Amino acid sequence: MRRKKTLAEVIGVPFVALFFSQLAFESGSVVAAAESAPPSAMRVQDLRADGDAMKRYFLIEGGHAASAPAVGYGLLIVLPGGDGSADFHPFVRRIHQYALDERWLTVQLVAPKWDEDQARRVVWPTAGLRYAAAKFTTEEFVQAVIADVQGKTKVNPKRVFLFGWSSGGPPCYAAALDKESAVTGAFIAMSVFKPQQAPALENAKGKAFYLLQSPDDRVTPFRFAEAADKALKAADARVRLERYDGGHGWRGNVWGMIGNGIQWLDEK
Repeated sequence: MRRKKTLAEVIGVPFVALFFSQLAFESGSVVAAAESAPPSAMRVQDLRADGDAMKRYFLIEGGHAASAPAVGYGLLIVLPGGDGSADFHPFVRRIHQYALDERWLTVQLVAPKWDEDQARRVVWPTAGLRYAAAKFTTEEFVQAVIADVQGKTKVNPKRVFLFGWSSGGPPCYAAALDKESAVTGAFIAMSVFKPQQAPALENAKGKAFYLLQSPDDRVTPFRFAEAADKALKAADARVRLERYDGGHGWRGNVWGMIGNGIQWLDEK
């Protein structure tokens, strides 16, 4: 009798581990992906930068009592791991709700799907890791979204941060190191680091990088974070490498870990 394939075999062990680890939050309970609607005070817009259907993003604001800050909002731009799809939206909404305060806007980029092969091999194509069918790079996507949000509300140019994990990590390095980038810092978790696929490291000077990695990670080994820590510091970036237990995936006090990283980026 032919053995039935497991879910891990069908869609890949790393993705399964990452997906379910992101659903296991408080007290080991599992939060369903089909979450209820966001809090009434939270406003979520499903938008397209440049009017381009492939540049889809969610803009999350509100959920807090205070009015907009006089100096402009901080902007957290999220590049999800896994397949980078809109399915991560409940998780990103919770980041906005539990890890940030009233001074922030949160943007979730939705990874463009150019074809099936690209979706399997290169979730977030960049200038250093191109895909022939992709009509724009992730760096260009990030810049278009920043400009689009700036056209809608006041953004503090000193507080424009990227946040990506797993497959969303490398494009965060690329977008943060882009010479023309408006990004001032990046929170990169459980990611590989391949400087040969990114812009010049000298562009990291003066920027902040918060690296979160587990020494137990067998999907993206800890050596990548150590190499990034060393290379970025040598380029005069402000860098912190934070460790956590348990291997690849979001574990433990997820919102606390994310909030701590963003707070560190925001320190001057």
